[in-house]
Amino acid sequence: MAKESFASKLKSLFGIHKGVDEDFFDDLTDALIEGDVGAKSSVEIIDRLQKECKEDKLKDEEAVTARLKEILLSYVKATELPLENDKVNVFMLLGVNGVGKTTSCAKLGKLFASRGTNVILAASDTFRAAAVDQLAMHGERLSLRVVKHQMGSDPSAVVFDAGEACRASGGGLVIADTAGRLHNKENLVNELKKIDRVASSKASEGCYKKILVVDATTGQNAVRQAEVFNEAVGVDAIVLTKYDSTARGGEVITIGKELGIPVAYVCTGEKYEDIAPMDPLSYVEEFLGTRGEK
Repeated sequence: MAKESFASKLKSLFGIHKGVDEDFFDDLTDALIEGDVGAKSSVEIIDRLQKECKEDKLKDEEAVTARLKEILLSYVKATELPLENDKVNVFMLLGVNGVGKTTSCAKLGKLFASRGTNVILAASDTFRAAAVDQLAMHGERLSLRVVKHQMGSDPSAVVFDAGEACRASGGGLVIADTAGRLHNKENLVNELKKIDRVASSKASEGCYKKILVVDATTGQNAVRQAEVFNEAVGVDAIVLTKYDSTARGGEVITIGKELGIPVAYVCTGEKYEDIAPMDPLSYVEEFLGTRGEK
């Protein structure tokens, strides 16, 4: 059974409590935690809300919800991924297995190719035959060039060759799919650092982005993944996958608040077109259940 959304809990809390007292804020903290905002962030957010409500004498549902919206919006960050088409741009996609990383490579590839960019997909997850085959299939369907090597070969060599191919064809975008075996963290981190060095050397100055793919349905696991990858190589932006009505969405608030990492794109389905730029206002309004309200 799907867990209750934060929006429905928020609404019911105003019905249960006669006013915005200590108990109300305690219950609201619990609701935020259950909505996939981390415990530390939830406590800090509600402490701030409680303080501001007291100072500004905010008591009714509309005013308290509006102030909570302002607070959450200050933490949900968005970013764009601009390209310089006559230069070599590189996106290194990071993330654990199963989050939709390879499909996200394809979606981004289609999106940027539709804008006239020369896109090359680099199959740098050389340890999973399925990942290489899947990326090759996407490339074929989308008429995008795919650079791949033999299974088990050096992943950074794939990125090197893709970068060279991109430069030789006058610039464009290399999108590199990488491995995500977190159970073997030390090896993974060392491998990513090597790919990072190569990708950075192949990209034109200022044209390299490290993008973490996270699954919206995994809650605080997504936050922990963001911490690990950010510590390993640094993360410039996030692509959020599997975001629909069943995703509670609070992890984006925590990632923004604790790590300062913005979200570039949100994916809502399996089709190549199911990707859109992050809209913080819509995201927070959906989280609060106020979207569409005047």
